[in-house]
Amino acid sequence: MIILEDVCKEFKTVKKQEGLKGAFKGLFSRDYTLKKAVDKMSFTISKGEIVGYIGANGAGKSTTIKMMTGILTPSSGKVTVDGIVPYENRTENAKNIGVVFGQRTQLWWDLALRETFTVLKEIYQVSNEDFQYRMKFLDEVLGLNDFMATPVRSLSLGQRMRADLAASLLHNPKILYLDEPTIGLDVMVKEKVRKAIKEINKEFGTTVILTTHDLNDIEELCNRIIIIDNGKKIYDGSIDEIKSAFGYMNKVEIKIKSVEALNKFNINQLLNSSEEDLFTEVVEDSVIVNFNKNKIPVSDIIQVVMKECEVLDVSIKETSIEEIVKKIYRNEVNV
Repeated sequence: MIILEDVCKEFKTVKKQEGLKGAFKGLFSRDYTLKKAVDKMSFTISKGEIVGYIGANGAGKSTTIKMMTGILTPSSGKVTVDGIVPYENRTENAKNIGVVFGQRTQLWWDLALRETFTVLKEIYQVSNEDFQYRMKFLDEVLGLNDFMATPVRSLSLGQRMRADLAASLLHNPKILYLDEPTIGLDVMVKEKVRKAIKEINKEFGTTVILTTHDLNDIEELCNRIIIIDNGKKIYDGSIDEIKSAFGYMNKVEIKIKSVEALNKFNINQLLNSSEEDLFTEVVEDSVIVNFNKNKIPVSDIIQVVMKECEVLDVSIKETSIEEIVKKIYRNEVNV
């Protein structure tokens, strides 16, 4: 569906020289610096996948997306989207894709939302039958009817985001690019948008590329993530694989009646474990045990503590994808 082969993108910028003399010199001759935003990027995304494409600001995410949508042309390498080279066949490629940018809108500001959808129907040449079917489906998953008569300028951020998502899907695109689709939304609206994306993928087999800083979106929606840094791909695989490889340290929080009871025994000695694989911290009336789940069963930890203390409550927390990605950026783990 989407194939990138050794794709590079360089930007040439003018190198400014200091002082009046440098400014005067710049009128007649200029020095340039080259910035490589994307560096030999290669990956393949299959039909129907929901893939998270993540990285820090300036890592090259938006540049890659712009090459896949046909807005930018690579400096070298090749991009193919559903058999089309997007920057060579922009019109044909546009018929197959939908794009949602969290901080921009494709809706007409002064038109009522219903009229905006009617205009888009004509632009994309959607038949009456298909239009009615898709609008019915989109209303069911996004709850559009309550504000269909409202001018776009009067929509709340959550309403506008749902409307933008619907607008990008009117022509039933094969591929949907989502850039920060839940930015600034409250918890309830975020959940509705995430559910809609899942339903759209299930109903139409739409391939979804998701870029976001909200890693809860990634965990909720994606089975696969691609992580980039300084224009280079540093990880490409499933969320389960990255959690298994780098998220083996879990936490169990055990609320106990008396923290003084902890002084009477040593969990590491009782479980014959090193401090690298198990260490504890006391927070108010709870002991938090950090442990290597691949070496120490959580049941053993709970059993030891229950034998020595009066336990009131237990909660287990796995390492989140957000914590793992932060460790990757801080070079605390090697990928």
